[in-house]
Amino acid sequence: MALFVGRYVNRIDKKGRVSVPKPFREALASQSFSGLYTYPLFKFNAFEACDEEFMTRLSDSLEDLPMFSDEQDDLSVILESAHRLPFDPEGRIALPKDVLKTTGIAGQALFVGRGRRFQIWEPKSYDANRGEAFDRAKARGATLQLRPRVDTDKGED
Repeated sequence: MALFVGRYVNRIDKKGRVSVPKPFREALASQSFSGLYTYPLFKFNAFEACDEEFMTRLSDSLEDLPMFSDEQDDLSVILESAHRLPFDPEGRIALPKDVLKTTGIAGQALFVGRGRRFQIWEPKSYDANRGEAFDRAKARGATLQLRPRVDTDKGED
């Protein structure tokens, strides 16, 4: 499964194409689809991106919700708003017009690693949000309990 870390700002050309950071492209290289999936964030005017495996997990998780429930209907908007964006030969994606409009992204796009996913932001919007998130985490003394390590070297007897 892909792992995305770091922040990268890349220029968007007149056709709405932007180069996906090389470490992110490399993390996506093992999947059968040469590209990425994006969907809108509910909390912010930004988009999240992931590999095909994570998008499948997201879809499967929606299937776990009660059929025809408001929760399933409301969250299924993620899939209907998603975009499958293939890489061109230079490692660029063409950001759809609705993504550009929703996010306010114009001349540059900020790619922000979030572990198994990454986000695409208008740089100044992200900077404002990041400061607020840092302040909230600091004010509540946020901590993270790490999952136990999984030993993949153990064989079955």
